[in-house]
Amino acid sequence: MPSKMQKQKSTFIFLFCFLIQSFFTANSQSFIGVNYGQVADNLPPPEATVKLLKSTSIQKVRLYGADPAIIKALANTGIGIVIGASNGDIPALASDPNFAGQWVGSNVLAYYPASKIIVINVGNEVITSGDQALISQLLPAMQNVQNALNAASLGGKIKVSTVHSMAALSQSDPPSSGAFNPGLSDALKALLKFQSSNGSPFMINPYPFFAYQSDQRPETLAFCLFQPNAGRVDSGNGIKYMNMFDAQVSKFILFLT
Repeated sequence: MPSKMQKQKSTFIFLFCFLIQSFFTANSQSFIGVNYGQVADNLPPPEATVKLLKSTSIQKVRLYGADPAIIKALANTGIGIVIGASNGDIPALASDPNFAGQWVGSNVLAYYPASKIIVINVGNEVITSGDQALISQLLPAMQNVQNALNAASLGGKIKVSTVHSMAALSQSDPPSSGAFNPGLSDALKALLKFQSSNGSPFMINPYPFFAYQSDQRPETLAFCLFQPNAGRVDSGNGIKYMNMFDAQVSKFILFLT
């Protein structure tokens, strides 16, 4: 299981999807985004970090929560902000629409539109947590957050999603063989139906490093670190991958399509 620090370093992607047919091919856009983790020592103040971000081509930032100082520092930069409701917030978000409205008011309406919030992630890797009560509450929580956004006339501007781990796939090698874990099928289908109807992104935490942990050959290290290597051919479709990140992302793309 990834540690909290490792999760802070994870990379995120957007995959716009329908329940059966993918939506990302027609609507996704190329961009560079980063995670803004806060589990570290001697972090620079948000204003200094934002100044650095503005000097680059970074267009989107994912926060693991909804830190007011960071959200304020990103105001009027044009940088898209992904904020998060914690796993601990899910029970209240699921059971109390008023709490969802208050959460949106405090963490979105207080800063938007100066701070360009584009996605609210409800929880992180909930589906693979093994907590059946929390899993059953995830979709109602997302629905209540969506309803709160709709009530504020922001339903079409700010999307509601959740983040999944690679463990959501029962088989992942080669990428073309990717399939959702059968035990998670019903929950994932319901989530995908909700996200399809709202045009929200399907989000994952790909971890190339953990793939290397289980296969520590020198060529695997190069494949995981984007270094020169011979690449790997998917025996199922003939696609050649030059790095582990692309291969991991492709697993979800191929399944969703």
